[in-house]
Amino acid sequence: MAEAAEHPWPDPRANFTLVGHEAAEAGLREAWDSGRLHHAWLIAGPRGIGKATLAYRFARFVLAGGQGASPGSLALPPDHLMSRRVASGGHGDLRVMEIQLNEKTGKLRTAIDVEQARDLAQFLSLKPAEGGWRVALVDAADDLNTSSANAILKLVEEPPPRTLMILVAHAPASLLPTIRSRCQRLTLRALAPSVAANLIAPWLPDDVPADERLELLRLADGSPGRALSLHAEGGLALQRELLQLLTPLGDGKPVDARALHGLAGRLGGRAGANAFGVLTELLAVWLTRLVRLGASGEAPSGATDELLLRLARRAHLERWIEVWEKLNTLVERTDAVNLDQKQILVALIAALEKTARGT
Repeated sequence: MAEAAEHPWPDPRANFTLVGHEAAEAGLREAWDSGRLHHAWLIAGPRGIGKATLAYRFARFVLAGGQGASPGSLALPPDHLMSRRVASGGHGDLRVMEIQLNEKTGKLRTAIDVEQARDLAQFLSLKPAEGGWRVALVDAADDLNTSSANAILKLVEEPPPRTLMILVAHAPASLLPTIRSRCQRLTLRALAPSVAANLIAPWLPDDVPADERLELLRLADGSPGRALSLHAEGGLALQRELLQLLTPLGDGKPVDARALHGLAGRLGGRAGANAFGVLTELLAVWLTRLVRLGASGEAPSGATDELLLRLARRAHLERWIEVWEKLNTLVERTDAVNLDQKQILVALIAALEKTARGT
């Protein structure tokens, strides 16, 4: 796996628990049983809800020729030979495309580059190593750059026989329309809160209260993966600090400059980069709720209700949308050209303050 950080929950390729997506799994099994399996599938939906877990489950099943699973299911037992081989990356007919580490910098690259796509094309030009199906899994297709996306398009258009391509996508609208049109699309929905809470429970310490678990899921929009990531990165503590900083905006007052610069000052180095990612994610979720509130007039649920309601009254919806767009643009530029994270946070809070004060 390219990701260097370790987490307490299983990697999708070694995760045999899939909850809440039974209909999607049944649809894939039905397509296989029909004998007319489409050659390319786009598995779409929010981050962290099990898309990659389903993709690897599908890959194991197809590489095993459909042998070893019960009727209507794709699940192979964890001790199945194919399960062990896929988990270890030891199957010659499975190729996974994902963001890789830059060997020179030791950091993750920002995109799946064209060389990886060319390597996949070479892989698919050869005969299957084991005489059965070959599976190409792109996790995630959102990470393709222009060149690699065009290279993948050619493979999706003209795949070799007995080849299955699985593309995982968090934001399928960002993909090339021609890629989308050539894939069979399968959209997964966010899990019900009760289901998601049960799913993350084994991976959280016993001393995490039930209300904090629900708050993590609320911040993560019901995504178990994102909820666990937020917990690992201290998301709840950062959320409380952020809300305390933003509370004066509800009355049109400026934020505490000392508190803002204290928070921004912790955004240097690797640990600071993690905190910056969590903070901007939390800000994006918070602003999204504010925009939804301005558009629908319906109050959200959660601890930030009162602040959101007060802010929605302080500026027109279009102004809050502008701030939301600015946040996304600045975060993208930060990732692309390594902008100063401290200054970006200060600029984002300044934009919020300016809008809340009606200036």
